[in-house]
Amino acid sequence: MSGWFFLNHYTIHAIRMLTPIEVFERFNSLTVLIVGDVMIDRYVSGAVHRISPEAPVPVVQHQSTEDRLGGAANVALNIRALGATPLLCSVIGADGDGEAFLSLLPAQDLSSEGILSSSRRITTVKTRVMAGAQHLLRIDHEITTPLDSADAQALRERVFSLLDTRSVDVVLFQDYNKGTLAPALIASVIRRCQELDIPTAVDPKFHHFWAYQGVTLFKPNLKEIRAQLSVSVLPERSSLLEAAAYIRGQLGNKMAMITLSEHGIFVEENGAGWLLPTQPRPVADVSGAGDTVISVVSLGLALGLPAPVLGLLGNLAGGQVCEQVGVVPVNKLQLLEEFVQIQVQTT
Repeated sequence: MSGWFFLNHYTIHAIRMLTPIEVFERFNSLTVLIVGDVMIDRYVSGAVHRISPEAPVPVVQHQSTEDRLGGAANVALNIRALGATPLLCSVIGADGDGEAFLSLLPAQDLSSEGILSSSRRITTVKTRVMAGAQHLLRIDHEITTPLDSADAQALRERVFSLLDTRSVDVVLFQDYNKGTLAPALIASVIRRCQELDIPTAVDPKFHHFWAYQGVTLFKPNLKEIRAQLSVSVLPERSSLLEAAAYIRGQLGNKMAMITLSEHGIFVEENGAGWLLPTQPRPVADVSGAGDTVISVVSLGLALGLPAPVLGLLGNLAGGQVCEQVGVVPVNKLQLLEEFVQIQVQTT
């Protein structure tokens, strides 16, 4: 791979050459429709100086509480950080945490036009208790049952309205098994995207894993693949190629990407596979790394970048956010610098 690579659009058959800098500039013109589970990542921070006399647990002297956008909303933050325009579609509770969620959007230049509030749901909140950089405890406040028929229909109509009225370049499903995405919604949105010639990508979870029939890019992690396949899957090229072939047989997807934690990323397209190792980095926290990977990969998918380039970008972006504590979006300038450096090293 050199400092130049081919760009092959799904809708344009002409092939032209782009530099990494041109690719990152083109991110700015893209619009991404994100459908999935949103949540608040709440950080309760304090200091620990003693063990409780009531039980063998640390006593946290509270210092601060901070709310951040999480789940599919963190994907939207990553899309925005990369220069593109995110359109976020989800359902939150008509509750105080829902109001807190909506209040976080303007500061991040995110629109609430795709967010629906329901009195039949609660807003998902993941509360992490931190002592310095140490993660002591997580408390989840959530409903994980599927949306009822009224909420599901309202969300479908909102998604279709945005697809019909906005110039969407790629649709991204972000599933955390919190009930927003159900097979009927998934199937109808993918069909509509196929009609509009819009590529689709998904970061699946255990429920509805095989519901994404016809998706363009399917991005599970190794743990999820192992839970779904009856054969052993190893972080080796031949084993991963077999897993990707099985996925294609089930879903008819064009591309598969399997994240492998410390082993890197495997990406497959049309029977060819690339195993891309991670770059050496200090790892502070893996929270949100998957969100970052699917974000940058979806933008590359919208531009028609080759599979190994998508894998390289995802690898670099996911590794970058692991260097920081908590769920944070990617740094576009740092990512570009690392991407150019890797391109030079592999010339």
